[in-house]
Amino acid sequence: MTTIHPARITKVLPDSIAAEIGFEPGDALISVNGTRPRDLIDYRFLCADEVLELEILDATGKVHHIEIDKDYDEDLGLEFESALFDDLIQCNNHCPFCFIDQQPPGKRSSLYLKDDDYRLSFLYGSYLTLTNLPQREWKRIEQMRLSPLYVSVHATEAEVRFKLLKNPRAGKILEQIKWFQEKRLQIHAQVVVCPGINDGKHLEQTLRDLASFHKGEVPAVASVAVVPVGLTRFRPEKDELIPVTPEKAQEVISQVRSLREEFRRQLSSTFAWLADEWFLIAGEEIPNESEYEDYPQIDNGVGSIRLFLKQFSDAAESLLPSKVMNRKLTWVVGNAVEKAFQPILQQLNSVEGLQVNMHALNSDYWGQKITVTGLLTGHDLLLKLQKQDLGDGILLPNVMLKYGEHIFLDDISVEEVACRLNTKIFPVSGVEELIKTCIKPF
Repeated sequence: MTTIHPARITKVLPDSIAAEIGFEPGDALISVNGTRPRDLIDYRFLCADEVLELEILDATGKVHHIEIDKDYDEDLGLEFESALFDDLIQCNNHCPFCFIDQQPPGKRSSLYLKDDDYRLSFLYGSYLTLTNLPQREWKRIEQMRLSPLYVSVHATEAEVRFKLLKNPRAGKILEQIKWFQEKRLQIHAQVVVCPGINDGKHLEQTLRDLASFHKGEVPAVASVAVVPVGLTRFRPEKDELIPVTPEKAQEVISQVRSLREEFRRQLSSTFAWLADEWFLIAGEEIPNESEYEDYPQIDNGVGSIRLFLKQFSDAAESLLPSKVMNRKLTWVVGNAVEKAFQPILQQLNSVEGLQVNMHALNSDYWGQKITVTGLLTGHDLLLKLQKQDLGDGILLPNVMLKYGEHIFLDDISVEEVACRLNTKIFPVSGVEELIKTCIKPF
C-alpha cells in the first residue's frame, strides 16, 4: 500500500470559499468527510458534496476540523503542491528512446522521475504505457470513469512492442485496448516512430489495428499521433536507434497521408495525425488549419504551430498598434520553427518603432541539428548569444522553462543567463503575452 500524505496547499484563490474561511498557503488537507484523498481526482470527487468536514493541518502543526455548507459541485478555491498526495506510479520499462535516459547525470532529481501514472494522464494528458498498472488501479479507472487516458502504444505487434519497451507485459496492448472498448472508455494513442524498428509495415499494422477500435458511440481509440523519435548526445550506447532523416520524414508523411485518406472514407475521421516535427524535418510546409479538425492531439505537437500562427493573427488584429516607442528585441526560438514563424516576425516588424530579431537556435547541449523551442537550454543561449546585439532584451518562450519556475532543462536559471549576457529576459507564454511584451513601455 502507498502512503497518503497531507496535501500541501500552495494557493488560495481570492473570493473563494477557502479564502472566506481563512485558509492560507502552507496549510495541508488531511481528509474530507473522514476519507484521505489519494490525489486531485479523489479531492474533486469528495468535495463535490454540499456538506463537508475537512481535517486541516496548519503550518504550526495544529490540526483543525472545519465544517462547510456549500452548493453541490462548488469549488473550494484551493490549489496544491502536487496533483498526487501519495506515491507516483513509476515506469519500469526500458525504452531505448526514453528522454529521461537521454539526459546527463547530476541535474535536479525531478528530471529523472519516470512516471507511468494514469492519474497524470487523466488530469494533464501525459502519456503512459499501461504496463505498470496493478489490478486495483484498473478497477479504479473503471469505477471513476477516468476517460480519456493518453497511451503510448508505439506498436501493436507483441514482439515489436516488447523490443521497444523491454517489458514482458508490453505485448498485451491489444487486450488492454479491448478492455477500454468493453468498459466504454477512451484513449488517445501515440506512436513514436523509431526507424528500422516500428516503421514501414509495422507502422501500417499499428495504425490499422488502432483504427479498428475507432467505432461505436464511444470509440475506444479516439485518435492517434505519429511522432518522430528524438535523440540526444547523452543517449545510451548501442541503443539500436537511428535518427529520423529528411528522407525518412518524407516517407512517413506519405505513408500516413495515404492511410488517412482510407480512414476518412471508412471512419469519417482523419484519426491518425502527424506531429509538426515531421514536416519541419522534411522541410515541408505545415498543413493548413482545415486539416486539424478540433486539434485532438494538440499537446502532442500536432497542429501546435498552425494554431499558434492562427492565434497570433487573431490577437494581432486587436493588440498590435501601428506605432510604438523605439525598441529592439531578440526573440529566441528553436531552429525547427524558423521558417514557420516568419509571418509572425514580419507582422511584428511592421509596427513602426519595433524591431524584433529572431535567433533560431539548434541545441549544442543535446547535440541536435534541428531543435524544437522547448528543448533549448541555458547552455545554448549562453553559447549562441554571447557578443550578439540583443537590443533591449530577449523574448523567451516559457516552454523552455520548468513549470512555475525560471529554470531551464539544464538547471541554469533565467537570472544567471540574463546576468552573463548582460541583458533583460522577458519570459512569455502564448501569443497575447508575446505581443504585449513587445509593445509595452519599458
